[in-house]
Amino acid sequence: MLLRFAGFELDRRRATLRGPAGEAVKLRPKTLAMLVLFATNPGRVLSKRELMDAVWPNVHVGEDNLFQCIREIRTALGDDRREVIRVVSGSGYLFEAEVSAEPATRVAQAAHPALRSATQTGPALVPASSWRRFVRRRRAAVATAGLGCILALTIIMMMLAPGRLMAGRPPSIAVMPIAAGDEDKAMAAIVTTRLADGLAQIDTISVVAPQTSQQPDFIVTGELRKTERSWEAQARMTRTATGEIIWTAPVSVVIDEADLALQQSRLVAGVGYPLAMRINALVNADTHEGRSLAGGAKVVIEQASASIIHTSRERFATSQAMLEKALAEDPDNVDLAIALAALQMRGVQMIWYDPTESAAAEAHAGSILKRALRIKPTSIPVLDASCRLLSATNEFTESLVVCARALALNPWHAPALTHMGLAQLQAGRFEEALASFKRADSYDTPQVSRWTWKLNVGRTYLLMGRSEDALPWLKKSIAITPATGRSHMLLSAAYIGLGRPAEARSAMDQGMALRPGSNLENVLLPIRNASPILLAAAALLAKALLAAGLPEH
Repeated sequence: MLLRFAGFELDRRRATLRGPAGEAVKLRPKTLAMLVLFATNPGRVLSKRELMDAVWPNVHVGEDNLFQCIREIRTALGDDRREVIRVVSGSGYLFEAEVSAEPATRVAQAAHPALRSATQTGPALVPASSWRRFVRRRRAAVATAGLGCILALTIIMMMLAPGRLMAGRPPSIAVMPIAAGDEDKAMAAIVTTRLADGLAQIDTISVVAPQTSQQPDFIVTGELRKTERSWEAQARMTRTATGEIIWTAPVSVVIDEADLALQQSRLVAGVGYPLAMRINALVNADTHEGRSLAGGAKVVIEQASASIIHTSRERFATSQAMLEKALAEDPDNVDLAIALAALQMRGVQMIWYDPTESAAAEAHAGSILKRALRIKPTSIPVLDASCRLLSATNEFTESLVVCARALALNPWHAPALTHMGLAQLQAGRFEEALASFKRADSYDTPQVSRWTWKLNVGRTYLLMGRSEDALPWLKKSIAITPATGRSHMLLSAAYIGLGRPAEARSAMDQGMALRPGSNLENVLLPIRNASPILLAAAALLAKALLAAGLPEH
C-alpha cells in the first residue's frame, strides 16, 4: 500500500519514503515505523504511550527515543512550523496532512514518481490543499535557511553515497547482564537494558540478544557496585573471535538519593558514550587512521587546540598557520581538518577576522569538513565538527539534521544535543532547547564539557525571562569551570533581572577580567537567520548585560 501526503510517498511494503521530486529520504527503521503509524492514523490524536508501545513493543524505552523519532520525521518532511505533526497539549500528537492511499501495484506503471505524466488520469497524486501547505512550508524554510541548505544537502548526499558503507554486514554486539551484588542487581538490570536499547539505535551496528545462537563479533560485560558516595562501574568490550579486550572504561556517578533517575541516566551514558565512540572508531578504521595522530600532527593539534581557549589574536594566527601547513602536507588527515575547522570557527565567533575574512573562513571551514566527510562519512568527530560549524554560522535547520545524524551514531553524545539546543534557540523554540540542554546534562558526557550544558540551561532561562531559574545553573557552571568568563557575564544578567545590581557588577567585572575585549557582539548568540522570537528575547538580555557593565562594542 502506498500512502501519499504533503508531496511525499510512503511505500509500506518496501519501507521507503520519497520526497516531492522522487528523491529517496532515509529514515531509521524506528522513525519510519512511527511515520507509518502517523500516516495510517491521520486526524487522530496518538498518545505518547500508544506511539511508544507500537514502535517499541515489549521494550522499555524513555521518552527521549520518542522525541528523537518525531524530530527526525519533522526534519525529513520539512515540518519546521509543526503543521504536519502537531502537539496536542496533554493528549499526544496529531498528524494533520491529508493522506491518500492506493495499491503499490499502480506504481509499477511508472519507473519513478517524478516521471509520471502531469496528465495522468485518476485520483490526484497529492491533494491540492496539502500541496499548498507544503509549498508554503518550503518557501518559508528557504527564506529562513538560505544558502546553508546546499551544505546540508551535500553532507547528506555524502553520507548516503554508495560505496561509502561498510563492506559486508555491520558488526554485531551482545550486551551481557552487568554483574552486581544482591542489593545492586536492580540498578544493574536497568543499566544493562538501557545500554542495550541505546546501542540498538546506532545505525552502523546490530545488537543481538545474549541467548541467540548467532555468535556476536563483540561482547560487552561489566560490573557495578555501590559505595557510600557513588556508583562505581567497570565495563569492557571483548572481540569474540580472539578474546582480546579492545575497550574498557571505569565509570563513577555520585549518589544523590533525591534523583535516582539522574543516577541511572549518567551510569548508562557513562558507559554508552565512550563505548559508542570506540565502536565508531572501529567502524571507520582504515589505513589512514593509524597515522592520523602520529608524530608531528599530534603535536600541532595539541598546541592549536590549547590556543582555542585563549583570546590572543597572535596566538590564534600562529595556531592557524601551523594547522594550515600541516594539513597542506597531509590533506587526507581528518583529525587535522577537524582541528583547523574548529579553530577557524572559534576565530569567527570571537570576531578575530574582519567581515571579508570571516566569510572566507566560514567557507574554508565548510570546504575542509566536506572533504573530511567524503573520507569518513560516518565518523562522529567529523559529523560533530560539521554540526558545530552549522550551529556557529546559524544554519540551524541544517544543524539539526547533522546533529541528529551524530546522535544516530552515539545516542549519548551530549555536544550534539547541545548544538541541537542552540539551533532550537535560534528558531525561538525555547522549551525544546531547554529540554535538549537538560538532556545533555542528564548524560553529562563527555564530562570535560559539563559546564556548557549548565551554562546553556541558564542562558535559555534568561531568554525566557526567568532569572531566578537561571541563577543556580549559571553558578554550577562557574563552579565546574571558573575561568571561562562567559558564565560570569550571563550570571550578571541574572542578577540584574533579580534587582541585585551590585552583585551584577561584581560578576561582570570577574567576567571581563577573564575575557578582556568582550562585548555584546561576542557574548550574545549571533543573530543571523534568527527568528523574531529570539531577537526580541536577545534584546532584553542585551539591556541587562549593558546595565551590568558589558561594553556594547
